Amino acid sequence: MLTRRGRQILLRNAMAAFGGISAVLQFVGQFFPQSFPDSGPVAAVSLAACLVWGLSRARTVRRVRQEFRRPDMAIVVEEGDLFDQGAHLVVGFCDTFDTASAGGVVIDESSVQAQLLLRRYDGDVRRLDAALATALGAVEPVAREEREGKPLGKLDRYPVGTVAVLGARPQLTFATAYSRIGNDYLAASSVEDLWFSLNRLWDTVRRHARMEQVAMPLVGSGLSRLDHLDQESLLRLILMSFIARSREGAICRELRVVVRPGDLERINMPEVAAFLRTLASGLDRG
Repeated sequence: MLTRRGRQILLRNAMAAFGGISAVLQFVGQFFPQSFPDSGPVAAVSLAACLVWGLSRARTVRRVRQEFRRPDMAIVVEEGDLFDQGAHLVVGFCDTFDTASAGGVVIDESSVQAQLLLRRYDGDVRRLDAALATALGAVEPVAREEREGKPLGKLDRYPVGTVAVLGARPQLTFATAYSRIGNDYLAASSVEDLWFSLNRLWDTVRRHARMEQVAMPLVGSGLSRLDHLDQESLLRLILMSFIARSREGAICRELRVVVRPGDLERINMPEVAAFLRTLASGLDRG
């Protein structure tokens, strides 16, 4: 079954192909009028051919992969479940590294962060908090909220771009703070904050991942208030950041961006594949 975007692509390509075929037939018919005695069958065949062409262009692409030569690495964008990946994981956090959902008030229970707590820490908030405290031990908070101002959650605020490395090999979790949470429990970020945080993330991945596979979600597509960027623009921003940083040296052997099924129909995967080919060509030439 085609997604909404797929149906739009089907209609657009079928109409374009039908228009092109009709123009060619009309042009040829001016010179060979006896060759087209009955336009009905010709139109039917043309329409069928256009529909086949449109369907081939509109089919849902669920995975793209691009190899790079300099440095030797690969980027994969695919639909799936982040926590089913046999790789190190990236999970987005806010600047307080809050973990308890408090009924969804502080942390949305459908978020990747909530899934991390459930699937990597068996829902044990204390164990996750202890791991975060250890990982953040050498990082100085930039501010501390008063409990009266922030009744729920943690009080220490860390710099945006802070990365806490959790767990142990072969599956580390890179907890990256790319947004700020207000005392009203609304998280906010910006393109500048996200770009800076991604650069800090790649530096940390380079140090700890040992050139192994790293999987990450479409960070910024949830409740971090990057509403002015659609999913595809956000994906391109992440890919450009990774490739730009890779010019300075390989970060990991493979970066895998895992897209939730609900977000896939908002991303034109063939265009993402073309975008990656262009970036690979530029990187290889550079």
